[in-house]
Amino acid sequence: MTAERNMRDDEKQVIVPLHAEEFAVAKRRIITGRALVSTVTRRQEELVEELLAHERVEIERTPIGKPLEHPPAIREEGDTIIVPVVEEELVVQRRLVLKEEIRVRRVRETERHQERVTLRRQEAAIMRFPAQEPAAAEPAAGVEQQTARKEK
Repeated sequence: MTAERNMRDDEKQVIVPLHAEEFAVAKRRIITGRALVSTVTRRQEELVEELLAHERVEIERTPIGKPLEHPPAIREEGDTIIVPVVEEELVVQRRLVLKEEIRVRRVRETERHQERVTLRRQEAAIMRFPAQEPAAAEPAAGVEQQTARKEK
């Protein structure tokens, strides 16, 4: 074709045909492998060692035998609690006599304690399997398969 054939008589312009290529994108899923994950619980005995504290009291009775005007109050001396015990005695006159004191002392002791305990722990076991060979590649849905054409 010549340029004159493509020209219109009234416009005298050249019409140049334009061409454009288009493409379509298709996706397909390919399995490359599989994995199996499971958990295993293992038990392990551990020795636990800890200091345990407990208290006990020691009671000591101390005879006094001392006359008093008024009964004494309960008092503390260090870690010892002193509880006075009074008694009335019949004499020509009445008087208070401190008969005895009871001393209660706190004693703190510690002892080493051991005990076997069972601890549980989980571990993950992972097994991987290769993918099976695909029979043939399948086109994605909505995409037509193209065949090559021979031009004459």
